[in-house]
Amino acid sequence: MKQTPEMDHYQHNMRPGCITLKGMLGNDRRNLTDILTDDDAEVKRLGTTHEAIAARMQELRDAGVAGLGESISVQGHFDIRVDSVRGKLPCPFEDAIVQKTFVQVQNKTLHETITYTDLHIHMIKEHGFYEGHGSGFRLPPAELVKVLDVPPAEL
Repeated sequence: MKQTPEMDHYQHNMRPGCITLKGMLGNDRRNLTDILTDDDAEVKRLGTTHEAIAARMQELRDAGVAGLGESISVQGHFDIRVDSVRGKLPCPFEDAIVQKTFVQVQNKTLHETITYTDLHIHMIKEHGFYEGHGSGFRLPPAELVKVLDVPPAEL
């Protein structure tokens, strides 16, 4: 798929210093369209959807809020900590502004931990964007599916 001027604009928003200090693309030099296409193909190979991944992220985030900043056990094999930081962040696709909330989920069965934000949930659900390769906050779809126990979705 060809990169449009609109996608160029969104990709510019993801560069260091625009929304976040280090940006959202890492060392990924591909066009945003190619990043989205490749991650979409990966999600399909995993037998799920962006919406299903985001729904699971939201479900665990919502369960963890009960801990009020402390780690709590959820569903028997997750330890979840949700921390809210003062302020909000705009989506680089310019369709939302979300709270600065960090969610840390430890899958005790796998001994693996993943951290994500409310902005990640929004960007994955609405845009299929997991950040670029080399970004400090990139969330590889396969890692999310594995660590968060994302169930298969009807495709």
